[in-house]
Amino acid sequence: MNDYHRHIIKSYSPLKQALAQLNELAADAILFVVDKDEKLIGSLTDGDVRRGFLRGLSLDDVVDAFIQPKPKFLQKGDYTIDEVINYRKNHFRILPVLDKENRIVNVINFRFLKSYLPVDAVLMAGGRGQRLRPLTDTTPKPLLKVGDKPIIEHNLDRLISFGIDDIWMSVRYLGEQLEEYFGDGSSKYVNIKYVWEDEPLGTLGAVSKVESFQHDCVLVTNSDLLTNLDYEDFFLDFKAKDAALSVVTIPYTVNIPYAVLETEETSIKSFKEKPTYTYYSNGGIYLIKKEVLKYIPKDSFYNTTDLMELLIQKGLKVNSYPLRGYWLDIGKPEDFKKAQEDIKHIKF
Repeated sequence: MNDYHRHIIKSYSPLKQALAQLNELAADAILFVVDKDEKLIGSLTDGDVRRGFLRGLSLDDVVDAFIQPKPKFLQKGDYTIDEVINYRKNHFRILPVLDKENRIVNVINFRFLKSYLPVDAVLMAGGRGQRLRPLTDTTPKPLLKVGDKPIIEHNLDRLISFGIDDIWMSVRYLGEQLEEYFGDGSSKYVNIKYVWEDEPLGTLGAVSKVESFQHDCVLVTNSDLLTNLDYEDFFLDFKAKDAALSVVTIPYTVNIPYAVLETEETSIKSFKEKPTYTYYSNGGIYLIKKEVLKYIPKDSFYNTTDLMELLIQKGLKVNSYPLRGYWLDIGKPEDFKKAQEDIKHIKF
């Protein structure tokens, strides 16, 4: 991730300063000009400077004389995935993100990001990791290293690569180590906040403690997974199905080596010769409409499966998204050992 402040220059700055910044940005050479109130008023590229010189401007002029007014941008908390995809398709590679007062709060670059998803994320990281003792006696399971970095950091970095920059971590057991390791997220140019569980709250109960989600959709994920899930495709499927909740599901194929008979009392009604059945298990990654989070009881033990069951009872759509990529739940020592080998070969 890059420091987006490198792309910002103040109104009435000398052109020479702008040229120096553009030179430092190299392949990412675009500046966004802000006024005295930090509000966006225009953009500036090498091409804008050349065109200014052709109009008779000089090095002694200020950047305001060269800028393009009304640059493209995304409004924080008020943009759609369609906007993101259209900008990307039309080769708008670098875009500012503005708050409600039109101040720049981020600059996204599709040379580094796969997308910029309009979702908040909650990483559930409060578990004890009992089955991985003694490794977890002094280290929380999410901070156990797979390859060169902790399990949870693999998850976090993948979320960030899809432009998710509003992140919550639900912590309990040795949670202070997670807070110390990630801080407020500024080292990765994202916002990280923490939800402390006084008592275990299940796989979803801690979400009831968050009252300031930025977006209309929340992604909740276990932090002890290893996956190369395409989060944009997951989100697009969620929107297309108009689901209240969508869950990543893991397909398992079972081959029966014999004929399977369908019977009624002692009568055989039909049979299948050596059939293959595919079943789907819960992958521990969910997209949830913010509006249905109101059903989660406050400060109570509550699992995501409880919410799924409630939504189904209410006639709301709960969608399955079968995973087509890699997924591993690091729960047991043999899983942890497998992860160490897989990380060398799986493209994340």
